[in-house]
Amino acid sequence: MRALLQRVTKANVSVDGKTVGEIDQGLLVFLGVGRDGDVPKTHKLIEKIVKYRVFSDADDKMNLSLKDIQGGLLLVSQFTLQADTHKGLRPSFTPAAPPAMAESLYDEAIAYAKKYYSHDLVRSGEFAADMQVSLVNDGPVTFLLDV
Repeated sequence: MRALLQRVTKANVSVDGKTVGEIDQGLLVFLGVGRDGDVPKTHKLIEKIVKYRVFSDADDKMNLSLKDIQGGLLLVSQFTLQADTHKGLRPSFTPAAPPAMAESLYDEAIAYAKKYYSHDLVRSGEFAADMQVSLVNDGPVTFLLDV
């Protein structure tokens, strides 16, 4: 599993012109599920995201986590993160999980984030939808996490 974290001051995702998920300060996370994904890896990734220290403390050092600041978490499914780009000029999506498996693990990630972190602070996109994502990247600060 792979997650692209972006520290944001605000972010939203819409489908067909309707906002389906929106947060203020926090993390926008694009989640890519690979063929090797499973429930334990999903839980491990969510725990790492919530505890990953990417927010500044009083000394302007990245020492605070999402949990520390009680920020929003916006999870957006993005299978293209699993693309193999090593050969040629066209990505291969062979490493990506089949849709049913990816949807199941994406749903598990959302449910676990709500349970592990905060039901009130977790929002999400819509699996396999044509989504429009808007964000104000804070920093910019962006990290790629793999489990």
